[in-house]
Formats: sequence, C-alpha cells, structure tokens
Amino acid sequence: MTHVFRRASSVLLALALPLVPLSMTGSASAEPAPYRGSVEGQYTGVVEHGHAVTMAGEPYTTTATFDVHLEESDQRLTTYCIDVRTGLVEDAWYREDQWENYPGQGDFADPGKVHWILKNSYPVVDVADLQEEAEMARLTESEAVTATQAAIWHFSNSVDLDRVEQGPELDTNVNAGNVTHLYHHLTESAEELPNEPASPLTISPDVDSGLAGDTIGEFTVETSGESIPVTVEGPEGVEVVDADSGDTVEEVVDGDVVAFSVPADTSAGEATLVLETTAAVETGRLFKGEDSDEPTQTLISAEDSEIVIGETATIAWDSAGGTPPEVESTVDPSPSPVADQAAAPTDGGLAFTGNAVISLVAAALVAIAGGAAAVYLTRRRRARTGE
Repeated sequence: MTHVFRRASSVLLALALPLVPLSMTGSASAEPAPYRGSVEGQYTGVVEHGHAVTMAGEPYTTTATFDVHLEESDQRLTTYCIDVRTGLVEDAWYREDQWENYPGQGDFADPGKVHWILKNSYPVVDVADLQEEAEMARLTESEAVTATQAAIWHFSNSVDLDRVEQGPELDTNVNAGNVTHLYHHLTESAEELPNEPASPLTISPDVDSGLAGDTIGEFTVETSGESIPVTVEGPEGVEVVDADSGDTVEEVVDGDVVAFSVPADTSAGEATLVLETTAAVETGRLFKGEDSDEPTQTLISAEDSEIVIGETATIAWDSAGGTPPEVESTVDPSPSPVADQAAAPTDGGLAFTGNAVISLVAAALVAIAGGAAAVYLTRRRRARTGE
C-alpha cells in the first residue's frame, strides 16, 4: 500500500504539506562522489503520481513512482512498490538486495514477470509507444503509472485489479478503461525473464586475512559496468592477482575472482582493493527497508540509472610464520524483516488518500484546538559505525 505513514507526528505534519511530488532538485555536481558499498538510499517522496486503485480483497490505495536518494550523493533512483500489503514508512532507508531476500507479504513467486513488466512499460517505454503496443489511444502518464503498478502487484501479491478511481493528488480525470486495458495487456503479455539484473558493483567478501608470502582471499566481483581499473592501497609489492592463475590483474569485469599477493618479506600490515566506476542500477533491482523493527514497503527500480559507485575489499596479514589476524567485516548485515513482521498491523497507519485525509484533518484540528498537538519532523540520518 502506498503513502502510509507510521507515526502520528508524521501524519499530522503531512496534513500541512501540499499533495504534490516532493522536490527532486539537488545541488549541482559535475562529478558525483563515488558511492561505496551496495547501493543504499532514502525514500524522499513521490516522483510521479498515478491514480487510485482497489485490488481485489485489498484496501483502496493510491499509486505512484517513488524517489530513492542515494546516500552521500545527489544521485536518485525511480522505483515502484512491490508489496501492496505493507505501508511505506516516511524517510525509510533502503539497501539494494537480491530477489531471493524479498521481505514483504506475498510469495513474490513471479519476479521474472515483474521484471518483464518494468522493462516493457512506463517509464522505460514512453506513453506514445506503450499505447501503440497495447492498441489503445490517448493514454496519459498517470494512467500508465497506475496500470503498471497494478500489474506489478498482480504478480508480487497474487491480486487482481478490481476498481480504478480518480487519484486525489491529480487534477486530470482518469479513464478507467485505459488503465484496465493496459493492465490486462501487461499481465497477459508478461513473460518470465530468466535472469535477475546485475548489481552495479559488489565485491564479496569484503575482508580476509593471511600471512606474508601467501595469496590471500578469493574476492568475487559482480558489476553491471564495463572493465574497471584496479587500485591497490597498501605497501609496495602487494598486488591484486587472478585467484586461479596468479597473474597480476590491472582491471576486472563481472564475475572475476581475484586475490592479494603479498611478498614473503613484507612486514605485518594491510592493503585495500579499490574499484570505482560508472555503472547502472538496472531496471528490476530490489530495494528492501533496512529497519527490521519498522518494516516498510519493498521497492524495485523502475528504469536504468547510471551512478558513480565505488567498492573496496581489505586484507590484513601477519609476517611469514605468524598467525593470520582476525579481521571483522565492515558490512552491516541489515537483516530483512521476516514475513510475519511485515504482516503485523500498522499502529495508526492510514493511506494518505481519499476519505482518510478528511478524517485526519478533522482529528488534527481537534488536537490543535485543544493545544495538545506538537508537530515536528527531524530528518533521520543513517547511523554509521565510528561516526
């Protein structure tokens, strides 16, 4: 379900805000700083509103595409929801993950068909081409968003489109027949795409240890980018090599497995492999909420987005004949909320649409009149170890 706010203070504050997409403007940057680690970002608002729908057996809800603002950069991703039964927590933090780690309700049995819909509908396919392919006329962008979101929910939650209504955030009237026609075109045409889209860049594991004179680690590189130059930060003589052949590696591509070669006469120390590149967060990458205590709607990337990304892997070693040091991973495991947590009822959670708005406004006015309401919003910043 879209536009669900978890806390009363957030709901009251939302009443004071216009029902329009949040600003997408960021500070200009000719060369964005590389983002390190698997892609992480914060939900900051709506990119584009769709209309309202009722999926069979589910509550009335609005549709939209959503903005995920990547941490430590001005780069942004456009996403759809893939779980109609879980609310979207305001300012929630998200991390890219694999389809198999989907944490929401419903079994997400057809992720390949969801992927097909994303690749063959709006915004990847523009409205003019989409209406031609679906053999229809006068399709609007908001109708395309609505039909695409409903088709995604059909395969992620096994629910059918029951009713289409005018979106409360939109001035333009909805042609329910257009939405229904495109929804059926997408769900009936969808094919099971065999492969999950590649990650922009990961190195796994991120740490290892050993002894001088040995080849240390087996680090697997996964990336949607092209050939990536290898940089080693460490003592002279330490090199990155192919894990099988032992040959020095100066660049890597998707699927390469590398290791560190440490000369036998090297004193105890550490070294880091640094990769930086421009790569795509490809259409169909899953983003799950990081806060297991407050499950949020799971999102999925709606179009390819080029980002500047960086990733590292670090080793530590003792001198020859010593004992390999213990090295702790710097990656936050961020466990997924399990399905029964996602299914838990939302305390006070209401869809910020339709009659819910009227009820919330009335409640807010009563609270304000009695002097009992204090509304504030502090932007949640992600806590990092050592900061």
